[in-house]
Amino acid sequence: MYRQEGEGRYMDSRCASKEPQKFRVLSSISCIFSLTEILMEVVGARSSNASGAKYECLLFDMDDTLYPLSAGLNLACRKNIEEFMLHHLGIEGTEVPKMCLDLYKECGTTMAGLKDLGYEFDNDEFHAYVHGRLPYDALKPDPILRNLLLSMPQRKIIFTNADKAHAAQVLSRLGLEDCFEGVICFETLNPPPPEAPSADHANGTPDDDNDSAGETAIRIANVDPNKTIFFDDSARNIASAKLAGLHTVIVGSSNLVPGADHALSSIHNIKEALPQIWEAEEEHLDQIIQSRVETVVLA
Repeated sequence: MYRQEGEGRYMDSRCASKEPQKFRVLSSISCIFSLTEILMEVVGARSSNASGAKYECLLFDMDDTLYPLSAGLNLACRKNIEEFMLHHLGIEGTEVPKMCLDLYKECGTTMAGLKDLGYEFDNDEFHAYVHGRLPYDALKPDPILRNLLLSMPQRKIIFTNADKAHAAQVLSRLGLEDCFEGVICFETLNPPPPEAPSADHANGTPDDDNDSAGETAIRIANVDPNKTIFFDDSARNIASAKLAGLHTVIVGSSNLVPGADHALSSIHNIKEALPQIWEAEEEHLDQIIQSRVETVVLA
């Protein structure tokens, strides 16, 4: 809708003329008739113009980034993790809250920290317990964010450490399930080991275990870090992404954190804070429209 309205205003100004009324009407008809061709050119130009674009991909964390912390899922999730530690792993109740928080800070997720300490549990069972009881009803469709995402010409990918079932629930509740090219989630980052490893993978991939979150995203999404923006609410992940060479945006805070290039108190402020995401396409659109209109008038 934004581009259509912009085209209409632009073409009205280009089609205006001091020639007799008949010429103006014919020029207007010609311009309108050419609109379909112009739009077809614009769609095709997205891929052909990608290599010259300032940004080619946008990586979004999901939880507490695409929706606010005030939704309450974060608090509920932590409560469920603590109960899992207490009832399923037999950890002393007085130790659970501090241990849960410390492992999150040290390892990125409490789950990863528990695994590092040697606790054994089924991943699917953990996710079902932790995410299966979350108050998803607190998440409502977000048409503002949806329109913003759909207007962005770049590739858009979700990068989350949550499992795919949780990611599907969140995106569906927000009405954003068709706004992204793909979702990098827990299952992507932790594929089941092959039954019979080939010689090439018998010893594992050397860099996999040492990858930071940013490096992992770059490798899996196959993106150029210099042309990729990473959005996250975690200061830890922002710092990691910056070290990996990504452009970074901390979401949920108006203050910059170490490694952040921009700060957004809300993801809804993205267009005001980063208009350059849209600038390349708008400039290219203007060039296409001007070229097409000049052709029509000269004809």
